[in-house]
Amino acid sequence: MQIEIDRGSDRLAVTVFGEGTPGAPLFVLVPAMGVPARYYRPFADLLTAAGYAVAAADLRGTGLSGFRASRRSTYGLADLADDVAAVLDGLSTLRAGRPTYLVGHSLGGQAAVLHLARTLDPSVAGLVLVACGLPYWRLFGARSPGVWAFTQSLAGISAIAGYWPGWGFGGRQARGVIRDWAYTARTGRFPASLGADPAAVTTPVLAISVDDDQYTPPPTTDQLTSRLTSAPVTRLHVTNAEAGSTLDHFRWVRAATPIVGHITGWLPSPVRP
Repeated sequence: MQIEIDRGSDRLAVTVFGEGTPGAPLFVLVPAMGVPARYYRPFADLLTAAGYAVAAADLRGTGLSGFRASRRSTYGLADLADDVAAVLDGLSTLRAGRPTYLVGHSLGGQAAVLHLARTLDPSVAGLVLVACGLPYWRLFGARSPGVWAFTQSLAGISAIAGYWPGWGFGGRQARGVIRDWAYTARTGRFPASLGADPAAVTTPVLAISVDDDQYTPPPTTDQLTSRLTSAPVTRLHVTNAEAGSTLDHFRWVRAATPIVGHITGWLPSPVRP
């Protein structure tokens, strides 16, 4: 089932993969930069098979969302956080009578954190972060100089071109999104201009990193969770051996059985399918 959400000049698309057992928790997935909602079907199928409801939003300009970033695009991370709120509102019928958990992958996790930090949304029962962090360039070891050059060059190109064309990374993006993302890579924190203090978040958080993550290795996840000083945080790492497959920033979706096990085990009341 597809749901369309009007965001003024833009439109967001939300895919409902399954409604699960009546009253069972709903997981609302916020994807990584440039990754369409449909990519997460293997992960969603595992959750729905366990009896949970799952929906995933296409970020602006991605997948089924009807928009392409251009020079006229002025939105940034704060607007993506507001989109998370709009998606939750658009799912109000499905959410009725069941707890809602946000699941954020990479940039989607940042947007979910910012949504909670900006609204202190009491309707969200918990936040799951998978392969998500603040990609502070100093945390990448020998790759650190290259990460700094890469992230800041994207910001420079976006500022000159008026948007990021998506050359080999992240898909086509508004310059504001790249600007804010590059700031997190440069400083290890969110821009103050976003008006969000992660320390204000009190929602329970499960943060999962994975082996071989080229974009958000475990120290970057730690960097993000260190900002969530008021939230109860459960921190886990999934290895290739545990998954029985090679993991990385994207391939974890195709080998998500242990991740789903950790998520369902973390819930206060797991359900029966």
